[in-house]
Amino acid sequence: MTAAALEADAAGTGPLLDDLLAITGEAVEAAERYRSLVAERVAAQVGGADGRIDTARLEQEQFRAHGFAWIATYVEALRELRGWAVRLDDEGKLGEIERLILQAGFGEYLGQLAGGVAMTQGEIVRPAHFGLDEAAMASVLTPAVRRLIAAGDAPGVRAQIGTLIAEGTTTGDFGDPGLDETYTMIAQQFRRFADEKVVPFAHDWHLKDELIPMSVIEEMAELGVFGLTIPEDFGGLGLGKTSMCVVSEELSRGYIGVGSLGTRSEIAAELILLGGTDAQKTRWLPKIASGEILPTAVFTEPNTGSDLASLKTRARLDGDVYKVTGNKTWITHAARADVMTLLARTNPDAPGYKGLSMLLAEKPRGTEGDPFPAEGMSGGEIPVLGYRGMKEYEIGFDGFEVPKENLLGGSEGNGFKQLMQTFESARIQTAARALGVAQNALELGLAYARERIQFGKPIGAFPRVYGKLAWMATEIMIARQLTYASARAKDEGRRCDLEAGMAKLLAARVAWGAADNALQIHGGNGFAMEYPISRVLCDARILNIFEGAGEIQAQVIARRLLDGAN
Repeated sequence: MTAAALEADAAGTGPLLDDLLAITGEAVEAAERYRSLVAERVAAQVGGADGRIDTARLEQEQFRAHGFAWIATYVEALRELRGWAVRLDDEGKLGEIERLILQAGFGEYLGQLAGGVAMTQGEIVRPAHFGLDEAAMASVLTPAVRRLIAAGDAPGVRAQIGTLIAEGTTTGDFGDPGLDETYTMIAQQFRRFADEKVVPFAHDWHLKDELIPMSVIEEMAELGVFGLTIPEDFGGLGLGKTSMCVVSEELSRGYIGVGSLGTRSEIAAELILLGGTDAQKTRWLPKIASGEILPTAVFTEPNTGSDLASLKTRARLDGDVYKVTGNKTWITHAARADVMTLLARTNPDAPGYKGLSMLLAEKPRGTEGDPFPAEGMSGGEIPVLGYRGMKEYEIGFDGFEVPKENLLGGSEGNGFKQLMQTFESARIQTAARALGVAQNALELGLAYARERIQFGKPIGAFPRVYGKLAWMATEIMIARQLTYASARAKDEGRRCDLEAGMAKLLAARVAWGAADNALQIHGGNGFAMEYPISRVLCDARILNIFEGAGEIQAQVIARRLLDGAN
């Protein structure tokens, strides 16, 4: 590559790289070498004398360990982004915008890997944090990598992406996502539903802090949302997690509250499918699939958060019933729910996770005025910034009764194991919801950039505006490919807890970044509650907290990877 060509690339005036698939392939190999270098350094820092991870050292080296998790997530994301482009190319569908997204994505992420990856604001992990100097990085900063860093995300590239999406529509068609015909049809169906039944009303629901109307929930039930992945033998559609991703993304693009309604049913159904008795499956699954009953997940306690081993809520067997006593919090859609998947301690003498069991606890459906009309149960609403529409609650149990036959699986002590079996699907779906929120932010930002006139032209004509939009489109596609890859792995019966965790970790940050940038495009109007972007910003913030906060997610990813390195 000549000096003139490199200078043109860096200035953003050079052409779209014509050997893009080849050099991104080389770049993935270089990025994997970087991940291996970091893994070796971190493993040496956290390993004990027996070669296993020393928990105390891992905690002490949390910054580096979590930085390693982010680096590994970036490398996996680049691999999946390139895989998406290769598949499109094989099908003759790799167009200009897809090539530009590939180039920009590699340019920016490689640049961050070389210079510093932001885990959060103010927490940036760099090669030097692992003791990697310029000589150590020589095998990583190959000519292909240097070229992509210089040219990949140059101003001219973002300008062209901005031009192409501005010339398109606001229906999410900012590049072929790589879905096959069946999934595309599902996406179109739920996009129409969201545009007609959700988008025009979502902001009003948010501002008034109202529950999503039952009429919307009933229509979702008719469309099969609650039985999407439940087998046909139990009244569901029998589809896979990829379908769940598509549906969750499109509904969350309309409003995260609507997109999250299916999460309660997904968690409950998977708990019963994987851990329930035949009688429990026959009794509960058809009702969940039809939407006849609405479940909610009751796991978290006021002082536990992610530390489930410390749960104190007690379920004491008294004859044919368990009597539940304790407090739970952050229970989504609890008032309307008909059944709770309730994690409680059935054996107070068993340490940690071993004494936990899962109960299918029935309750009468409440109202906003009387949320918990059940003996032995009380509670109230937790006011929240965003993620409204289903509402959050705290619940107190005082002798609340659950029939013995509703012990999931019929045996005590399996609750934590049963819950862990659902984490892959829950995190995949959370990543998909984050994609929908990010896409909504992008579309709101694009629409405002077209309409807002300043200095005699639409603000979308200014580089700092179209540059933001271009990067949103690019990073959403990166996160989308990582999310769909984890869903495909799940559908193929492969273990994917690592991939699901990475998808959730990245997509949550992408959603926040997109919402923040879209609000910035709105300027002062974005800070006004009347503009929907103000809601989207609040909704986006929760994604890095629930289903495993970002810090916990990075810890899990790092531990999984380091277990293999030791």
